Amino acid sequence: MSTSAPQMAAAQATGSEQQQQFVGADGSVSLHEAALSYHRARHSDDIGGKIEIHVTKPVGSQDDLSLAYSPGVAVPCLEIERDPALAYEYTAKGNLVAVITNGTAVLGLGNIGALAGKPVMEGKAVLFKRFAGIDAFDIEIDETDPQKLINTIASLHPTFGGINLEDIKAPECFEIERALRARLSIPVFHDDQHGTAIVVAAGLINALHLQGKSLDAVTLVCNGAGAAANACLELLVSLGAKKSHITVCDSKGVIYTGRGAKGDDGEKAAWARDTAARTLADALAGADVFLGLSGPGVVSQDMVRSMAAKPVVFALANPEPEIRPELVIAASRDAITATGRSDYPNQVNNALCFPYLFRAALDVGAPQINEDMKKAAVLALADLAREDAAFSKDKLLPTLLDKRLLQTVSLRVAQAAVDSGSARRPFDAEGYKGRLEQLARKLART
Repeated sequence: MSTSAPQMAAAQATGSEQQQQFVGADGSVSLHEAALSYHRARHSDDIGGKIEIHVTKPVGSQDDLSLAYSPGVAVPCLEIERDPALAYEYTAKGNLVAVITNGTAVLGLGNIGALAGKPVMEGKAVLFKRFAGIDAFDIEIDETDPQKLINTIASLHPTFGGINLEDIKAPECFEIERALRARLSIPVFHDDQHGTAIVVAAGLINALHLQGKSLDAVTLVCNGAGAAANACLELLVSLGAKKSHITVCDSKGVIYTGRGAKGDDGEKAAWARDTAARTLADALAGADVFLGLSGPGVVSQDMVRSMAAKPVVFALANPEPEIRPELVIAASRDAITATGRSDYPNQVNNALCFPYLFRAALDVGAPQINEDMKKAAVLALADLAREDAAFSKDKLLPTLLDKRLLQTVSLRVAQAAVDSGSARRPFDAEGYKGRLEQLARKLART
């Protein structure tokens, strides 16, 4: 599940939302028109899309060219053959991330195919570069067989310092990420799962703090049992939520012990509970938290009224949430809400974490983004929001343009990698903090 601004744009462009208006020099235009104009070539020196490649070394003389290519380039080639780790010193590998999809679950648009997913992957590359200075290549692979896709991605790994999987449908995404993490010695991160989980967890911790509740004591109902839901629940349990306090529903109702529905023997099996509840309405009665990663309009105001006092409702289906925030507040004035939308407070947006996670992982040479690194990102985001004077029921998370994100999140994730034994490069916290501050100033000028 990605909840970034491009998702809203793509979903709205389908006509499922009233067209947003953008004001340009020539007057107002619809989001549909503005998005197409933004992506196409604007003049003779422009190209379509959002990204291009820049050369980083001088190539103004014959000597420069002899070093950049033949014969000089043979020297680093032989050094890397002798010691593969030197690829991080003599090539751009240490700052390259592959953003990979097969187009089977693109935003809220579904299985639209690899090529149609390319604008989204380019958009992800833009966010990597703009927020963390990471160069990302979008790679769209026309393959739906999981094993073939695993083999294809694995064969590409010498090029990259990390792999960001995106918009690959469940349940195949679980198998693909697990296999690649086991096979490769570079970070492999399915953002639809773990990026969503990190931002959800940060927002939920802060919402519960404001409600005077603790994660280890609340009862939580999750509607949705796909990739994002599974990752959210696993991370919340890792942070202290009690599995016995969690009820999970899918399109068939509550996942209960012995239900025997199709698919219950997969990832869903871990969340089966011995409970008399059979419907979402049953499960929500008395619950402290609703986490929605499902579809539009499935929660009623009566369901919200049945929840515990001071409920937390994270309705994250996009573009239309499980229940609109104004309906939640009308049903329970002391509720706190969040959505995946940019036109409501508390947008849960994956871009708050993935650029900074990868920045840290690349910089310390981590072979994976482990649980400690993810938890560090959660707590960094939660703390950043609380340090803001605007922290409130309507400001649970930092904004995407918060200038503190790079220095704070990346530093704490890098330290977590070091503390958990995942760093393969020397690390000096003060020196790294200075590097991040310098990078942040550079990015602010772009």
